[in-house]
Amino acid sequence: MKKDEALVQLSRLALAGRRQDIQLYIRRMARSKDLADVSDQLNQLLHSSPSLTAPTKSRSFNAVPVDMDSRLQLIRFDHTPSFDVEPIWTDPIARSLGQIIEERGRLDDLSRAGLVPTKTVLFVGEPGVGKTLAAKWLAQQLQLPLLILDLSAVMSSFLGRTGTNLRMVLDYAKSIDCVLLLDEIDAIAKRRDDAADIGELKRLVNVLLQEIDDWPATNLMVAATNHPTLLDPAVWRRFEKVLGFPLPEADAIRRALYEHLQIVDSSTIPKELLDALILLFDGKSFSDIELVSTQLRKEMVLKQLTLPEVIKQYILDHAATISKERRRELGNLLLDMGHSQRKVSGLLNMGRDTLRKVKAKNESR
Repeated sequence: MKKDEALVQLSRLALAGRRQDIQLYIRRMARSKDLADVSDQLNQLLHSSPSLTAPTKSRSFNAVPVDMDSRLQLIRFDHTPSFDVEPIWTDPIARSLGQIIEERGRLDDLSRAGLVPTKTVLFVGEPGVGKTLAAKWLAQQLQLPLLILDLSAVMSSFLGRTGTNLRMVLDYAKSIDCVLLLDEIDAIAKRRDDAADIGELKRLVNVLLQEIDDWPATNLMVAATNHPTLLDPAVWRRFEKVLGFPLPEADAIRRALYEHLQIVDSSTIPKELLDALILLFDGKSFSDIELVSTQLRKEMVLKQLTLPEVIKQYILDHAATISKERRRELGNLLLDMGHSQRKVSGLLNMGRDTLRKVKAKNESR
């Protein structure tokens, strides 16, 4: 690390007001062989300055940025994120989220190795698979407020105003300790080779790229999209970590049903009944599971029915909506529950010969 390069970078961080990034950079300078003659002095300065883990930015929420015309706030706050049920992740997602938390808890260890924590992460997946929930979880674990970009307020009808609004949001988020969520980022970061878009949106992508490059390591920026193919390739490259959130598979669906239906003991519901319900949720999101679970619980209260009764009726009402392959599996489960071949054939729009073959095939296994 040459002295002139170090001086320029340090000056850049100082002018941007990024105090904790300055401390991280000074630690890196202190370990550089090229700066060995001032290493002791730099370490003394670091020792006498506030810790990296100490709050160096205001937690005040005054002067929240607003659109100049509508006067609407450009950011929504979740000061203390909380959850009604425990989030359910796949193992890869859980490990990645856990590492982000661990990095923030071991800033000094990373600093001594010349590293900084992950500062930008992109969540990709279908609606309802837990992207926003993951951002809330990160904020909760880091004990930071969650700031959410309000796209409806940021997108201005005035030429050039949207870019200004976006800059105000990101500058404000840099000024406080927080997790910033840019939900539906594809709305402001579309591919610049899309001929259908006006020049304003293309300029907006340039603004976003500049702001991401200047994002401080002391804060965490989370972006989420349901439409990854719409994102500009340069935006993809700016994010240090990209996490794909898949639709839940059978084990995750089962765990979600236990949570949302408040199933305490597996003995309270027949295994075949729960397996049949899981088949109906194949290809559905966690949000779909929560919505149906809430409706089933309401039916239990209003109609004075048991959980197995409302689940059984839901299965019978929706049996014909799933794929042909899943219908075969469901048919076998319905036969195991004691339904006649005639009834199951009518429910699933499936011939009795097919049902008999499915039954025989499963019994031979």
